[in-house]
Amino acid sequence: MDIAAKIKSLRQELSQHNYNYYVLDTPQISDYDFDIKLKELQALEAKYPEFYDANSPTVRVGGMVTKSFDTIVHENRMYSLDNSYSKEDLEDWEKRIQRILGDVEVAFTCELKYDGASISLTYEDGVLLKAVTRGDGFQGDDVTNNIKTIRSVPLELKGEYPKKFDIRGEIVLPFEGFAKMNQDRIEAGEEPYMNPRNTASGSLKLQDSAEVAKRPLECLLYNITGENLGISSQFESLKKAHEWGFKVPEVAKLCKSTAEVLEFVNYWDIHRHELPYETDGVVVKVNSFQHQEELGYTSKAPRWAMAYKYKAEQVSTTLESITYQVGRTGAITPVANLKPILLAGTTVKRASLHNADQIEKLDVRVGDIVFVEKGGEIIPKIIGVDFTKRTLDAAPVHYIENCPECDTELVRKDGEAQHYCPNTYGCPPQITGRIQHYISRKAMDIEGLGGETVELLFKEGLIDNYADLYTLKKEDIVPLERMAEKSAENLIQGVEKSKEIPFERVLFALGIRFVGETVAKKLAKEYKSIDAIMAASVEELVQVDEIGIKIAESVVEFFQNEKNILILNRLKEYGVQLEISADKLENISEKFKGITFVVSGVFEKVSRNELKKLIEDNSGKVASSISSKTSYVVAGDNMGPSKKDKADKLGIAIITEDEFLKML
Repeated sequence: MDIAAKIKSLRQELSQHNYNYYVLDTPQISDYDFDIKLKELQALEAKYPEFYDANSPTVRVGGMVTKSFDTIVHENRMYSLDNSYSKEDLEDWEKRIQRILGDVEVAFTCELKYDGASISLTYEDGVLLKAVTRGDGFQGDDVTNNIKTIRSVPLELKGEYPKKFDIRGEIVLPFEGFAKMNQDRIEAGEEPYMNPRNTASGSLKLQDSAEVAKRPLECLLYNITGENLGISSQFESLKKAHEWGFKVPEVAKLCKSTAEVLEFVNYWDIHRHELPYETDGVVVKVNSFQHQEELGYTSKAPRWAMAYKYKAEQVSTTLESITYQVGRTGAITPVANLKPILLAGTTVKRASLHNADQIEKLDVRVGDIVFVEKGGEIIPKIIGVDFTKRTLDAAPVHYIENCPECDTELVRKDGEAQHYCPNTYGCPPQITGRIQHYISRKAMDIEGLGGETVELLFKEGLIDNYADLYTLKKEDIVPLERMAEKSAENLIQGVEKSKEIPFERVLFALGIRFVGETVAKKLAKEYKSIDAIMAASVEELVQVDEIGIKIAESVVEFFQNEKNILILNRLKEYGVQLEISADKLENISEKFKGITFVVSGVFEKVSRNELKKLIEDNSGKVASSISSKTSYVVAGDNMGPSKKDKADKLGIAIITEDEFLKML
């Protein structure tokens, strides 16, 4: 092989390994082997400078020194985002959108708002041309040499891509890398950095790119801008960017309603601290580029995007100890016991640490001064460590190996973050937790019975599972602490009334792992009875809409357990609804099974919601947007022209309200 071919081959191989490691998180070779190949390429490039390439993988190690950074005008302005802080703000924003767009279905792409340094990358003919900071939105600093050292930034793109475009994102410093940088600085007797965001931002303006290369920075991309992109929506653009080689966060979700947007917002308000990066909210964007174009911009921000900022107050206090709680599924949650401090109007003594990975990621240790936040969560979260105040004797946390309640050895399944106690039917918090879930408002909603009463009944040996609730007698309850005759009567009546709760809520109440309210409704509608679900195989369950392998395996595992079967048989005997009622079954058919409808416009004989219910009651699926999977579009007055065009283009039948009703 000649020298030119050898250099080209090494560059291609190293570029692919960079992509595997920093974008896909699936390294194919060891760090040592990678370094050996990189050194071989560096030596060849030094010996044969005629084969210089500005986008060689060797530029990742840096070495370029920039005395001053040129100011570059953005070809496409980098706008700010309007902020919202409540459900009402988001709903008002949606109303403004609908007023402009008219009666059209609007979908939203939800993405996490990463707290880093904004960057605009320009690519031409698939090659990184320049990297410019946000600046004032109109112009920023050229930091191309420094950005090239960030290994998650592709220097050359994969596949087919537009001739020229800008892609925007955030340069972030993961918690784990930040903790390691600070530990190194402390050991070297230097002042630690204060927070990941400022450190990431400061890194972009370092004069020596070799110093930037030493920092574990990452670039998360989220917005493509340009002409003739060949892309029609935000969600599609994220998928395309990933295909071209960019590191695009996979948590983005396409939402069909404000309700789904709020589900995404609420979920990440709780789970955002499990992420490896700092986040401070959610960005919600109108998905369709056509709709974005119609909505346009104000003088400061796009009308088609909104940042939902989490309300959070941050304080610092001492981590005095770490204890461990056991949930109803056996999941172990480490809890930080703090020196009491006032936060958001309440005295905080405890904070969640989520799991072993979170403890390791933050490098949190007993005795540390920690930063505590309370957003929408009930229990505050530790979100960082003040490394400037760490003592030399602070030892890393050794995660427990046995259950703190029953001393059973803990297990941790592949791909899961949490440790579990496998002693499902002998571990007290798991027993009471399942019963507390069963009686909860969204499940059986048993009045007169709360979590503390469940604990008391279990402690006194009156209940050991939720079927035992139906054998309770007033005379057993009255003698208990804090129980009067009226309280006992209310409890017995509440248990009796729970026998009227419909099947889908009972299915949710059983506490099958991964079976939430929505999944329970889908399973109940598909199978109609507990016996039919019990007889279903994993292969059959995954055929149900939105039921994945993890849920299917969990359902089958639940019904393979003899103790669960005994409890279910008792519930049947006591009259709990374990099948869809005869009255409800009368209104359900399978006429539209396997058929997907899109409903658009205004209707005369039935309302749009009634029409959707008719579809679902007859086993059909209602989708909000037209795709190749759509069977029919039911069109009323004022149907959006874009929907008609898309249906015609895909060859999908458009039917009237009367034609639909005839189908019934």
